[in-house]
Amino acid sequence: MSHETLYELLHRRPFEPFVVRLTSGESHEIRHPEMALLLKTKLVVGQPDSDRMAICSLLHITQMDVSVTA
Repeated sequence: MSHETLYELLHRRPFEPFVVRLTSGESHEIRHPEMALLLKTKLVVGQPDSDRMAICSLLHITQMDVSVTA
């Protein structure tokens, strides 16, 4: 997945929640832009209900589903 596409989704106003799907089959919901940190080659996704986070390589992001209900 391209860095530019993720950047645009995270900075869209009004923000629309989306789900990131990985080659492993995992998926991570991003309900608020503050939940994600976009780095050069990785996306860090925080889980607000816990102290957990997922570090996703941009190379392993296969799909993003926009307009997911939170």
